[in-house]
Amino acid sequence: MRTGTVGERMAELGKDIYENTDAAKEQLIADLNVKAKWIDKQLPAYFGQLPKAPLEIRRVPKAIEAGAPGGYYNSPSLDGKRPGIYWINLRDTKEQAKYTLTTLTVHEGVPGHHLQLSLSNEAQGLPLIRKVIGFSGYSEGWALYSEELAVEMGIYKTDPRGHIGMLHDALFRAVRLVVDSGMHHKKWSREQAIKYMAQTMGDEESGAVTEIERYCVWPGQACSYMIGKITWLRARERAKKALGKKFDIRKFHDAGLLAGGTPLTVLDSVIDNYIAATLAAK
Repeated sequence: MRTGTVGERMAELGKDIYENTDAAKEQLIADLNVKAKWIDKQLPAYFGQLPKAPLEIRRVPKAIEAGAPGGYYNSPSLDGKRPGIYWINLRDTKEQAKYTLTTLTVHEGVPGHHLQLSLSNEAQGLPLIRKVIGFSGYSEGWALYSEELAVEMGIYKTDPRGHIGMLHDALFRAVRLVVDSGMHHKKWSREQAIKYMAQTMGDEESGAVTEIERYCVWPGQACSYMIGKITWLRARERAKKALGKKFDIRKFHDAGLLAGGTPLTVLDSVIDNYIAATLAAK
């Protein structure tokens, strides 16, 4: 499709889906597991410490899928007996276009939530509260940073449609800023927000309904993702500028991730301490 709005063109890409059958949904999950294992092999070039906990990709239970988001993640248990679980909502495969699935796996799986939360669980010397407390800006900011990092890692090198899916999700993050502030500051109606999201992104309206109803009752949460991503990106640029040839992307990631979840101002302090320690080292 060479004409039309961005939303209309993405809607055309969104027609490439798995069949809406249980067998096809099982194949979708199998394909995502293959993708996640391939991404695992790319991690050592970007991370010094890697998670020990395995990742499992499961379908959101049918009993709760009507009200659940498109994907979410459960952290591994602290004792290591339960794996990390990336849940994908397969109530209707029209909501999970093939070109968007790699980025969803990056966000919920690796190097997104699974890597970050597993490393936090497994970090040595952290008090229990630092392992279990959650800060949306930190963890969701990391997952959005991971979506951009995936491009640098070459995850989309042979997957141009997947790269468009990454840009689709970047647009999704921008749209969320509009609808969140639209509803809670400019007094948009629920219906106005749903229409804006679905048309701008070219997504199924049923998926937009789930998202908008979440933002109705959780003001600012969607905005925290972008604030967190910007904080991670600025911290990385600050470290690169300060360290020059001493900058090592693996050590930067380890410094930010092995400190456990923190408020974003504390993350800045963690990276400043990493910079100072690196400069002081012979």
